[in-house]
Amino acid sequence: MSVVNEPPSPTPGPGAALAGGRAPSAPRRLDARLYGLTRRQLVWRRFLRSRAAVAGGIVVVGFYLMALGANFLAPYGVDQRFIEYLYVPPQGLHLDRQAGVCVHGLRKTVDAETLLTTFTRDPGRKIPVRFFVRGEPYPVLGAFTSDLHLFGAAEPRMGVFLLGTDRQGRDVLSRILIGSQMSLTIGLVGVVLSLIIGSVLGVVSGYYGGRIDEVVQRLIEVIRSFPAIPLWMALTAALPQHWPPERVYFAITVILSVIGWTWLARQLRGKVLALREEEFVTAARVMGASDARIIFRHLLPQVFGHIVVIATLAMPGMVLAETALSFLNLGLRPPLTSWGVLLQEAQNLESLRNYPWLLIPAAFISAAVLAFNFFGDGLRDAADPQYARA
Repeated sequence: MSVVNEPPSPTPGPGAALAGGRAPSAPRRLDARLYGLTRRQLVWRRFLRSRAAVAGGIVVVGFYLMALGANFLAPYGVDQRFIEYLYVPPQGLHLDRQAGVCVHGLRKTVDAETLLTTFTRDPGRKIPVRFFVRGEPYPVLGAFTSDLHLFGAAEPRMGVFLLGTDRQGRDVLSRILIGSQMSLTIGLVGVVLSLIIGSVLGVVSGYYGGRIDEVVQRLIEVIRSFPAIPLWMALTAALPQHWPPERVYFAITVILSVIGWTWLARQLRGKVLALREEEFVTAARVMGASDARIIFRHLLPQVFGHIVVIATLAMPGMVLAETALSFLNLGLRPPLTSWGVLLQEAQNLESLRNYPWLLIPAAFISAAVLAFNFFGDGLRDAADPQYARA
C-alpha cells in the first residue's frame, strides 16, 4: 500500500477563522514609550483623556485669572453709582457701521399707579463702547494705582450695563467681577489652611496609632456630629459687630478651615495605616530616621497626590459655605463684596420678580462649583493606581 505524502497544511494567519468560527484576537500591543514614563507623567496622560476634567480645569484657571484682573476687566468701580439708572435691565452689545460696537440707549418710564420705574431700549439712540478707557482708579499690587479699564462708554455720563444695575445704580457686572476676588480667594486660603491641619493630624494619627489616634478620631467625630450650617452660623454670629471688614474676612476663613479639615484627616489616616508597614518605612527606622523625618519626608510625599485631589474637591464646599453665610448676612458684610453679598439683593422675592437679573451671580457660583467638581473628579480618576492603557 502506497502512502501519499501530502503537503503540510499552511499555518493559519492572524485573520484565519478558528474552529468555532471566531477569528483569533490580535495580540495586545503596549506602547514601549509608556515604560519610561514616571508616575506624574502617567497621571498627566490619563488626566488629558478626560475632556470634562480638562474643560473644568480651563474654567477654573479662567476664573482665577478673571479675579486677578477684575478691576481692569470691570468697566466701573465696585461702589460707583449711577443715580439716574436704578434697576436698569441688561444691555446687549451691537455692531453698527457708524458707531462701531455700541449699546442701545435707554428710555425711562414711570408707572402712574405703582410708581415703578422701568427702562426700555431706545433703538434710535446708540451709545458707542470704547476699549481701554479711563475711569475710577483702583489699587494695583497694593502699591500702585491705575484708572485704565478694558471697556466703557464713550460718553462719561452714559453707562454700559451689560448685566444691568442694582437698586443703588451700581453695575452688576463690575460687582460680580470684583466680588470674585473675595469668593475665590476665601475658598483658596480656607482650603490651604484646612489641608495643613488635616494633613498633619491625619498622618500623625495613622502613623502613631494608640492613644493619639483615639484623641484625634474622637475630635473628628465631635466636630462632624454638629450640623455644618448651624455651626457656621453660630460661630460667625459670635464675631463682634465692630470688627473691620478685613478682620471679618480673616475670621471667616479660619472658621471654614477649622471645620473643613476632618474629611481629609480621616482619609489620610486610612492610607497611612497601610503605608506605615511598608518596607521603605521600616528601612527608614532601621537607618535611625526620626518620626518627624519619616512623616514629612516619606509618608506625606506618598499621599501628596491624594491631598491635591481632596483640595480641588473641597474648593466648591468652601465657596458655597462663604456664599451661604454671606447670603444670610452672617459672613462678609459691606463694604466688602462677594458673590454671597451680591445674592442678598435676591432675598426680596418681589424685587426678584421685577428684576430677575439680580440672580445672575448665582450662575457664576454654579459655573465655578461645577468646574471645580469636574476638575477634581478628573484628578481623582487620573491619580488612581490602576492606569488604563494609554
